[in-house]
Amino acid sequence: MREAFRRIGHDLRQLRNIDAYAAALIVFVFAVLSVAGDILPANARWAVLLVGVGVLVFRVTLPDRYDGSADDVLKDRSAFEDSPFPARLRGANELWVFAPSAINLLAPQNCDTIRTTILANPDGVVRIVVLDPAVETAVQLATRQLDDSLDFPSQLFRSSLEATVRQLQRMAAWQERGSFEYRLADYSPGFSLVAIDPGTRHGVVIVEFHGFHNQVTNTRMHIELTRSISDQWCTYWLGQFERIWQAARPPATGR
Repeated sequence: MREAFRRIGHDLRQLRNIDAYAAALIVFVFAVLSVAGDILPANARWAVLLVGVGVLVFRVTLPDRYDGSADDVLKDRSAFEDSPFPARLRGANELWVFAPSAINLLAPQNCDTIRTTILANPDGVVRIVVLDPAVETAVQLATRQLDDSLDFPSQLFRSSLEATVRQLQRMAAWQERGSFEYRLADYSPGFSLVAIDPGTRHGVVIVEFHGFHNQVTNTRMHIELTRSISDQWCTYWLGQFERIWQAARPPATGR
């Protein structure tokens, strides 16, 4: 019985099987009232019975729920070709980014999309964290992770990071309606993270794992999560970003 209540509670939190639970509750209440006496007229009893039968018949016609496979959430960078970053930002109000250099994400087209979508909204929020180019130990470690561990590198981390910081400085000077902040971290934890509308039910969190060795950057594994897939792990990764944000320093402060 405890397991049944746990399953029902989980379904209700995920907004699943609401119609079936509502019909079952109504039938149960009417059944109790019927046992108590002739409180309900016969027409009402038949109506409730037909509603319950109707819901059951309707649910029989539904296809079996497909829980999906690991490949639905585990991807590589080619997944962005089917759902490119500018398209993901349409209608979004908030963007969080952590990446050692974020050089590809902050390409000119993407930066312009951020400006014309999220930052054009007075309630829009953009928070970006990259590594601190002034922390040499962090830069050396990231260079080993991201340059030296590739068979076919096409970008150099140090120059990419310096270009990104200059781009972030330019973006911080934009006079836009939304809020834009960036910070500099002194440590690369081995993953990158992008969150779009993180505080909403339709938000998405994308994590890229750098791994130990890859042929090219595009072959790194990504995990793409929504609240409907896993509320627990969405919360976990958003918490990771918050920790990184709090540990990172604003660019205007000294070390």
